Amino acid sequence: MTSRIDIHPTAFVHPSAQIYGHVSIGPHASIWCNAVIRAETAHVEIHEGANVQDFVMIHTDPGKPVVVGAYTSVTHHVTLHGCQVGDHCLIGINATVYNGAQVGSGSIVGQHAYLKDRFEAPENSIIVGSPAKVIATRNNRLPNRINAEFYMRNAECYRVGNHRAWAGPEFETWFAATMQRLQGEYAQAATGA
Repeated sequence: MTSRIDIHPTAFVHPSAQIYGHVSIGPHASIWCNAVIRAETAHVEIHEGANVQDFVMIHTDPGKPVVVGAYTSVTHHVTLHGCQVGDHCLIGINATVYNGAQVGSGSIVGQHAYLKDRFEAPENSIIVGSPAKVIATRNNRLPNRINAEFYMRNAECYRVGNHRAWAGPEFETWFAATMQRLQGEYAQAATGA
């Protein structure tokens, strides 16, 4: 079987990132400095607006693909191995999500958490510890989406050589407009309007 790497034209992949095997990267997703994605057996899917930050390691096992949902942030030094992460999640710095684990949409995984093989968390979970456990339930979709929007903006700025996307009056204007847009969008979704 040959490699198949599909990167959407609007996605950003930092030149230092290393991607091998069968990998798809969706619209407005971003893969950052020194991230490694290896898919020698199963495939890897990075969905729309997701970000895979610096020094993240993503690897598959036979029959165990990795899926990163839309608008999910996989933060620095995370390891994802043969697992599934839903939409609108945040995986904290240095966490490990292992084979067969599933993280429901709208969840937060705390820093340094270890989600062992076949761990399952429902939607809107707060997950911490090593080994990890669900300690609370809360809808985190809006704050997690805001974090993803920061990285979408950063990717567009990096593409043109601007490495200070989160500073200055232009950022403040963008942030205010983005907050207003998302708060309205997510309030409508919550009421079913």
